[in-house]
Amino acid sequence: MSHSHEEGSTSMAARVRADMLDSFDEELEEEIDDERLARLLDDAGNPPVIDGVDRKIYFRELFRLQRELVKLQDWVAFNKKKVVVIFEGRDSAGKGGVIKRITQRLNPRVCRVVALSAPNERERTQWYFQRYVPHLPGAGEIVLFDRSWYNRAGVERVMGFCTEADVEEFFRTVPEFERMLVRSGITLIKYWFSITDDEQHFRFQMRIHDPLKQWKLSPMDLESRRRWEAYTKAKEAMLERTHIPESPWWVVEAVDKKRARLNCISHLLTQFPYEEVPHPEVILPARVHNPDYLRGPIPQEMYVPKVF
Repeated sequence: MSHSHEEGSTSMAARVRADMLDSFDEELEEEIDDERLARLLDDAGNPPVIDGVDRKIYFRELFRLQRELVKLQDWVAFNKKKVVVIFEGRDSAGKGGVIKRITQRLNPRVCRVVALSAPNERERTQWYFQRYVPHLPGAGEIVLFDRSWYNRAGVERVMGFCTEADVEEFFRTVPEFERMLVRSGITLIKYWFSITDDEQHFRFQMRIHDPLKQWKLSPMDLESRRRWEAYTKAKEAMLERTHIPESPWWVVEAVDKKRARLNCISHLLTQFPYEEVPHPEVILPARVHNPDYLRGPIPQEMYVPKVF
């Protein structure tokens, strides 16, 4: 083997390694961020003791599950399935973290996240479910709701944004609404992320003291902390009244964030009889070279400054 050929192989291996590490770092950045939070505070009180999952095992299992999620995505698209996954839980319970890990390697045209803001004046006068309906999936789509129509049974009820009559009507309607969705061919899966009082207190303290996370704390979140017990009662009523055979609730123990992510994704995969779908072999076509083509110069002032 010639010296230049060896150099070329080494160079390509280095490029492949760099590309893989870049992909790995995407996830690592999230994890380092979690740890950075834990070191930020001296005055946060003692964090709850967590028997955390080993980091090496966590990454190995996460990447394995993400490969399976890609297979699930391809199966959903190929078979024109319609999927809705609802993520509910107290503020800071880790819903966003697991949603991020689910979508991280997926095609945003197949799997999308819906996180609606508070209803505007017009929406408040509509049929309660109306603003959620346009976001439901078409064939070959997965929709993840980061909070959902269950706002009525939680934040709206606890904060007094609706009447008890509204809540009662909601509880009467939800089972019928969800049965209609399931009859229309939608697979509907509902997760409740469960954390302890101590753990929420600790996570809120972390966010208060971290400038990169403060945006996650709204006045509503702080008020929800004060009304912990009212939220507990509301959650119990919600689970009792809306746990139906067609779309049961699944509770994710979420004090340990890493275990919660792995357990939730692992369970989600078991809800589908997915299998690998046939893919045509991908062959990179040869680049067409036109002898008359000359690449025009780009003015220097159009380039982003090389600060790094």
